[in-house]
Amino acid sequence: MKIIREIVGRICALWAALAFVATMLIILIPFLLFSYFASDPKKTRRFAALSRVWMGTYLPLIGCPLIVKGRKNFAPGETYVVVSNHNSFMDVPISYPAIPGGNKTIAKVEMARIPLFGLIYKTGSVLVDRKSEASRKDSYLQMKKVLNMGLHMCLYAEGTRNKSDQPLKPFHDGAFRLAIDSGKAIIPSLIFNTRKVLPASKPFFLMPHKMEMHFLPPVPVQPGETTQSLKERVFKIMYDYYTAHAK
Repeated sequence: MKIIREIVGRICALWAALAFVATMLIILIPFLLFSYFASDPKKTRRFAALSRVWMGTYLPLIGCPLIVKGRKNFAPGETYVVVSNHNSFMDVPISYPAIPGGNKTIAKVEMARIPLFGLIYKTGSVLVDRKSEASRKDSYLQMKKVLNMGLHMCLYAEGTRNKSDQPLKPFHDGAFRLAIDSGKAIIPSLIFNTRKVLPASKPFFLMPHKMEMHFLPPVPVQPGETTQSLKERVFKIMYDYYTAHAK
């Protein structure tokens, strides 16, 4: 059974890669058209809408449908810092279109160098080179600009993928400092089952499985709150919710 699973996982990974390239080439045409005629924030809002169509087609096509809960927690006209867990490379392509309205995600600059895909990737991202202190500082300023434009900013508070056996890794400060500096509330979000779809321990392997993303009620910044206290509050909310709902 284990050998059969390994073979199936490789076949599914190949199909997923081919389907991704094929669907990307299709959406590239409208993407290039509105990219030429629009600038931010309109450009990002249009790309987010296009991404919902793209992933709404692609994910079921590879046997990985996405269920989203809690979109009602995004109040119309409000902008949020969205904080998510991070288990898999699949997290970004599902979290970006799942977030209502225009948004950007903090992302690695290396991915933007991939031909064609990099054009799309840059539109929905604030790029950062984690090896460069100057890049990290600049990305923080860029995230502030994103919020000021009326777009949501999504960050994976664990920093890198959680490869441990714990529900969540310790959080970094960035998302919580951003919320305090900007005065924006945090929307905690939990992603389920992406580790089953794209396990970090297996290269070129994909196992079809239903995925879920749950958005929780906003966590406003309290007067005089520190980065540490806000981080601890959000961590507990997300930890408790994940352990109660993980299957």
